[in-house]
Amino acid sequence: MEKSYSESYKQAGVDITAGYKAVELMKKHVARTIPDGKADMIGGFGGSFPLDLTDIREPVLVSGTDGVGTKLRVAQLLNKHDTIGIDCVAMCVNDVLCVGAKPLFFLDYIACGKNVPERIAEIVGGVAEGCVQAGCQLVGGETAEHPGTMPEDDYDIAGFAVGVVDRSKAIDNRKMKAGDVMIALPSTGVHSNGFSLVRRVFDIERCDLTSPREELGGKSLGETLLTPTKIYVKSMLALFKEVQVKGVSHITGGGFYENMPRSIPKGLGVKIKKSDVKVPSIFSLIQTTGNISEHDMYNTFNMGVGMCVVVAEEDAEKTVAVLKANGEAAYVLGKIVAGDGVELV
Repeated sequence: MEKSYSESYKQAGVDITAGYKAVELMKKHVARTIPDGKADMIGGFGGSFPLDLTDIREPVLVSGTDGVGTKLRVAQLLNKHDTIGIDCVAMCVNDVLCVGAKPLFFLDYIACGKNVPERIAEIVGGVAEGCVQAGCQLVGGETAEHPGTMPEDDYDIAGFAVGVVDRSKAIDNRKMKAGDVMIALPSTGVHSNGFSLVRRVFDIERCDLTSPREELGGKSLGETLLTPTKIYVKSMLALFKEVQVKGVSHITGGGFYENMPRSIPKGLGVKIKKSDVKVPSIFSLIQTTGNISEHDMYNTFNMGVGMCVVVAEEDAEKTVAVLKANGEAAYVLGKIVAGDGVELV
């Protein structure tokens, strides 16, 4: 790389040497995600992953891709970039889980107005932490400098995850029936959806993001909003081994009304008592500050439910116990009923 330098390209706004420095800085983060600690292939043209199909008779690869949305603006305003990568991983691997798949590997893509190697490494450090939490490998990625099309301090991140499941063990909602039970896995807050509304409600460019707030338990608004999206991989994989799960929903954009029906077959719906939903204080603050209707809150945010699973009624107690043993404060959320969609009562 010592001869790879272009003064003309730098004058056009792209410093390729900054890209090389960013790769060197991020290698230590990537190495954390690889079991044997070897990251010698980072910087090549493709990410490699040794696929172990032991005990998998009919492997099905499951992929998911997503970004973090305008939550990035909060990170930029606070100049805190070490957790946003966790969000990116979470948004992808949690989706893969909904099919019953175990995430295997992850790639990221970062576009920026100007490549500041230390900031890029900070972002990738968060990606690596997310991969560690998800038990998957960060096998590669791409950083692109976009002078003239993005402000220098601006950046965006997207990710791509691949998992695997034995076809016979994939989640099959055709087994679902009225009387089954929906179990909630609590979120860590807003996660990574609805931030365009959040930013408008709080006038995020001008509001106080750093002072402690009593209604948020002494945390600042910025800290609360930047809390990373929960990664449910380890607890969910443990559950899959113990209980027949009939449906899984990752509660993202569209809230309850859009996401829950995606895991429920036609002719069935779910009935939920609003009093049973354990809603964190940040959502109450958003609703009162923005004068937002209850319907719009449940149709935009996760309202404290990051993921939910449907199991037979006789498996509900065991499901809650397994999830609690794996660090989730799980609880019974609702019942599957004849009908359609989500009924909040």
